[in-house]
Amino acid sequence: MEAVKMVDLKGQYDKISQEIDTAISGVINSSAFINGPDVKTFENNLAAYLNVKYAIGCGNGTDALQAALMALGLKPGDEVITTTFTFVSTAETIALLGLKPVLVDTEPDTFNMCPRQTEKAITSRTRAIMPVHLYGQCCNMDFLSGLAVKYNLNIIEDAAQALGADYTFADGQVKKAGAIGHIGCTSFFPTKNLGCFGDGGALFTNNAELAEKIRMIVNHGMKVKYRQETIGVNSRLDSIQAAILNIKLKYLDVYNDSRRKAAEYYDNAFRDNPKIIIPSRTRQSSHIFHQYTLKTTGIDRDELKRFLASRQIPSMIYYPVPVHLQNAYRYLGHKEGDFPVSERLCKTVLSLPMHTELSDKQLEYITDNVTEYTK
Repeated sequence: MEAVKMVDLKGQYDKISQEIDTAISGVINSSAFINGPDVKTFENNLAAYLNVKYAIGCGNGTDALQAALMALGLKPGDEVITTTFTFVSTAETIALLGLKPVLVDTEPDTFNMCPRQTEKAITSRTRAIMPVHLYGQCCNMDFLSGLAVKYNLNIIEDAAQALGADYTFADGQVKKAGAIGHIGCTSFFPTKNLGCFGDGGALFTNNAELAEKIRMIVNHGMKVKYRQETIGVNSRLDSIQAAILNIKLKYLDVYNDSRRKAAEYYDNAFRDNPKIIIPSRTRQSSHIFHQYTLKTTGIDRDELKRFLASRQIPSMIYYPVPVHLQNAYRYLGHKEGDFPVSERLCKTVLSLPMHTELSDKQLEYITDNVTEYTK
C-alpha cells in the first residue's frame, strides 16, 4: 500500500500529465504569460460550467474576496456579516478595507454560519453578508437570499471549498455554489477541488456593471491601459495557471464524485461508532467534500490525531481557533464563550485524508485505525 497522504496532487497530476504538459508548453511557446488567450478561454469555460454570465480570474482567493468588497463600493465603517468558524481570509479582507467584520456562530451539524443568528446581527450599518460554504456544502441560501431581499443587502459567497456543489432552492431551482449571490468568489490554491499549480482565484457574477468594475479592480483599476477609472490592485490570474485550470475543469465533476465515494466509505465505517459523528448532509446542497470533517465525542481529539500520526496517517484541524479569539481580531470585543458552537467545534473537529486518489486499501487502513483508537 502506498503511503497515505492528506492530499495527493502528484497522483492526480500523473493521470493527466500529458494534457497538462502540453497546455503549459503552449503558453511558454506563445509567451503570452499575462492576460493571454488561455485566461479568456478559462474564464469563458468556468462561466459556462457555473451557468453565470461573467467569470473573472484573479491572483488568489483572498484577492477575490477583497475585489468583491471593493466592487460593491462599501465605505469604512460599513458592516459585513460572516462566520467566526472559517479560515481568516474572510474577516481579513473585510478589516483591510476599513469595514467592520460582524461575526456569527455556526450550525453544529453543517459547520456553516447560523442563518437565524445572521439575521439577529443585521443593523442599520449592515451592507453585505459573506457566507462561507465550508468543507464543500452550501450554507442555507434560501434563508440568506431572503435576508438580502428583506434588508437590501449584498451577498458575497466564499465558495472556495465548494466549487461544483449544487444548491437546490425550495422552489426547485438549482444553482452552483458561487453562482447564487451577487458575487461569488473562489480560490484555486493547489489543494482545492479545482486547484492550479500555484496561486489563483476567480470571481463570478451575473451583473454586467459589477463584472466590468471587478475586471478594472483586479487590473490596477484600468479599463484602458494607463487610464485608471477606479482604485484597483494588481491581481491577475496568469496564463500558465489558466491553461492548467482549463484542463482540470474538465475533470472537476469526476474529482468531486471520487471524493464522495471516499466520504461514503468513511460514513459506512463510522456510522455506528458512538465516539465519531460523521458529517451531516443537507437536503438543499450536494456535498463535494473538500474536507471530510468528523466530530469526536467522549474522546480526546488531539490524542486521536497523535495516534493516527504514529500510524503514518495524516489529519488536520480546520480550524483550531475561531476568528473572534484570534489576537488580530480582539479589537472586535469578543471573548471566550460568545460563540459556543464554533468554540466547541474547534476542540472536536478532525479532518481525515480526502482527495481523488484514495484507494480502498488506504481507506480501510485509515478507518481501521480510527476504529481501533475509539473502541
